[in-house]
Amino acid sequence: MNFLRRRLSDSSFVANLPNGYMADLQRPDSSTSSPASPAMERRHPQPLAASFSSPGSSLFSSFSSAVKQTPQTPVGVVEPPVPSTPVVQRPRILLVIDDTHTDWSKYFQGKKLNGEIEIRVEQAEFSELNLAAYVTGGCVVDMQVIRNGTKVVRSFKPDFILVRQHAYSMALGEDYRSLVIGLQYGGLPAVNSLYSVYNFCSKPWVFSQLIKIFHSLGPEKFPLVEQTFFANHKPMLFPKVE
Repeated sequence: MNFLRRRLSDSSFVANLPNGYMADLQRPDSSTSSPASPAMERRHPQPLAASFSSPGSSLFSSFSSAVKQTPQTPVGVVEPPVPSTPVVQRPRILLVIDDTHTDWSKYFQGKKLNGEIEIRVEQAEFSELNLAAYVTGGCVVDMQVIRNGTKVVRSFKPDFILVRQHAYSMALGEDYRSLVIGLQYGGLPAVNSLYSVYNFCSKPWVFSQLIKIFHSLGPEKFPLVEQTFFANHKPMLFPKVE
């Protein structure tokens, strides 16, 4: 082989060969086909068939078809869009504790919170209410009132309280401090605050707060009528000790 390579590389030897001799040597045999080398195959990859598709593209096309079409909807049939149902929020309940001389519902008629939430007014006196308060369940109020000669019984969970009536009186059976405690227990916001409503159930307690202001600012800036508090009637029988 080395001998043939040296002879073929000699230009004088090649020039003396018959015409077409080298062309016949270089022409491949039509009866046999030499396999292409791996290097040539890497340089010239075989073109993929037009009908072949990668698994990724096939999966994506199948998924797109499943999204666009449902089993209930035939192919080519487009259903009209279903209008979305607006979310209607429940009305907020305002409990007004007052007598019937003032109709508070007319002041809130047509009013809405944030322009979209209706306000429902429930009005009753302390004597017409009962309640149960829970740590996580809020406060449930039972109301029994007489409206136009008809007894109305309702149970509801108020969202806000408007107190326009005293919760305590010296009269028999007019101590409603337990209801104020229940509303506070249920965590209900109120005007005035339930804290102030409960404090005002005792006039001496309120006056004791005024005494603090009297000592803080002085009699010139905060004059106060002097009063005397007795825990019971016994000290009233003995003269004041100087």
